[in-house]
Amino acid sequence: MIRVAIIGASGYTGLDSIEILLNHPQAEPTYLTALPEECGRASEVFPRLRGRCELAIEPLDFDKLADLADVVLCCLPHKVSMGFVPKLLATGVKVIDFSADYRLKDVVVYERFYQPHTDPDNLAHAAYGLPELFRESIRDARLVANPGCFPTGAILAIAPLLRHGLIRTEGLVVNALTGVSGGGKNPSAVFHYPNMNENAFAYKVGTHRHMPEMEQVASEVAGRPVSLLFQPHVGPFDRGILSSVYADPVRKVAQKDLDDLYRTFYAHEHFVRVLDAPPGVKHVARTNYCHVFSTVAKGKIVCFSAIDNLVKGASGQAIQNMNLVFGLDETMGLL
Repeated sequence: MIRVAIIGASGYTGLDSIEILLNHPQAEPTYLTALPEECGRASEVFPRLRGRCELAIEPLDFDKLADLADVVLCCLPHKVSMGFVPKLLATGVKVIDFSADYRLKDVVVYERFYQPHTDPDNLAHAAYGLPELFRESIRDARLVANPGCFPTGAILAIAPLLRHGLIRTEGLVVNALTGVSGGGKNPSAVFHYPNMNENAFAYKVGTHRHMPEMEQVASEVAGRPVSLLFQPHVGPFDRGILSSVYADPVRKVAQKDLDDLYRTFYAHEHFVRVLDAPPGVKHVARTNYCHVFSTVAKGKIVCFSAIDNLVKGASGQAIQNMNLVFGLDETMGLL
């Protein structure tokens, strides 16, 4: 049995990770940590776990973690995680990191959007954890950088087109609508119920930190530089991301060509389902699936994807990566 520690277990991704692991036949949560003010029994912090998980959530002790865990799901915020990951790796455990601290390979780009990077050595060796595209590098990794939720949806929507050179690599536009849980567990005025209810709005126009991550991964898939504009929005629902990507084809493409391309590209990917119409977030809620659809409209190729931002966009994808690292069927615990 794989012993799993969760650091930052008191947040939304911590809860989803615990719930998935409770249904995993070959892994189990064995050590849960959080800030002192957020500690207590897991079933007290999250009443939905009553009768299912009575582990204590406690302050982090590296020695105790080393005794109790084989792998760590590090659910700490950006800028904080890289202060812990080197110490975690030093204990001999493997790490799946949820933050952006190990996603961007170019330190200069990371520092432009975040802060000075304090762990460039591990950054250089981290595997980018999008299994559908980078499965082989994940298998041998000690440190996996779990992708951002927005990049997961956007890249899976356009990867077949990029890989086969069917769209121009400049001028792409990604519009995405996320649920309120994307803002995290801590309360804020922006996400206060009277403000969010029956409301939707754009934010971080042209400046969102997931944009350089999208460009990095899209460039790797395409084999040449990709430039795109990413615009996020938030809507009055709990979980999910609906992404719409607009691209210019390099030649005329028929709908049948797109259908055949996507179905062939994702034929062996259990968690990506190619639809015959645009997807909706309700149909992927609380699952690790990504639903995709692509079509032609007024000379452009328009691609859509829907994921659950807390599952395929975070905890589910992390456990999919964990399965790969430990040589298990990557669907284990996620069906």
